[in-house]
Amino acid sequence: MILPFGNNTAFDENDFDAVVRACIAGNNQAQRYLYKKFFGYAKSICLRYTTSKEESEEVLNEGFLKVFRNLEGYDNRYPFKVWLRTIMVNTAISNFRKNRKHSEEKIALEDAPYLGFEEDIVSQITAEEILQLIQHIKPVYKNVFLLYVVDGYNHREVGELLGINEATVRSHYVRARALLQHLIKQNYPHLYPGYRTGKVLVEQ
Repeated sequence: MILPFGNNTAFDENDFDAVVRACIAGNNQAQRYLYKKFFGYAKSICLRYTTSKEESEEVLNEGFLKVFRNLEGYDNRYPFKVWLRTIMVNTAISNFRKNRKHSEEKIALEDAPYLGFEEDIVSQITAEEILQLIQHIKPVYKNVFLLYVVDGYNHREVGELLGINEATVRSHYVRARALLQHLIKQNYPHLYPGYRTGKVLVEQ
């Protein structure tokens, strides 16, 4: 489908480079198209790194503002999703650092026992279920886990994003794994023969 913009120019929505050029030129239709095309993907990132729907929407809006302001810097030799993800993650982490004092008050499972991380057990639940459980972990542990496991940053990069040293990142990652294991045992006791669960920590 060819969509008109300006007086004499049009872009083909099947030609992504043309869409990007139209967005840079300030074409509202192209910007709406790009926003709708990547809305779900961007929102899923923001939801991972925030603690409420309202906060995720704030991060999402700020992230897309940065996307449109910086489109001229996008290198089309690389996938657009990778570039978009970097902006959304950085925006979410900036939001976390700005509100760290408030976020750190929301500590869950801090007294959970240290448990080994049983990969074979974890592999039996879905990624969506893991992401739901991880939301119940202290924000800084959660973000370290997500940055390292889900979004592929190394420990040094995670430390730079969060403003903590690499040794602390490693410690937080170990703690996050232990807490996640505890959550899995609480919510999926059938995966652990002989394990007795207490209160279910995730609302069904």
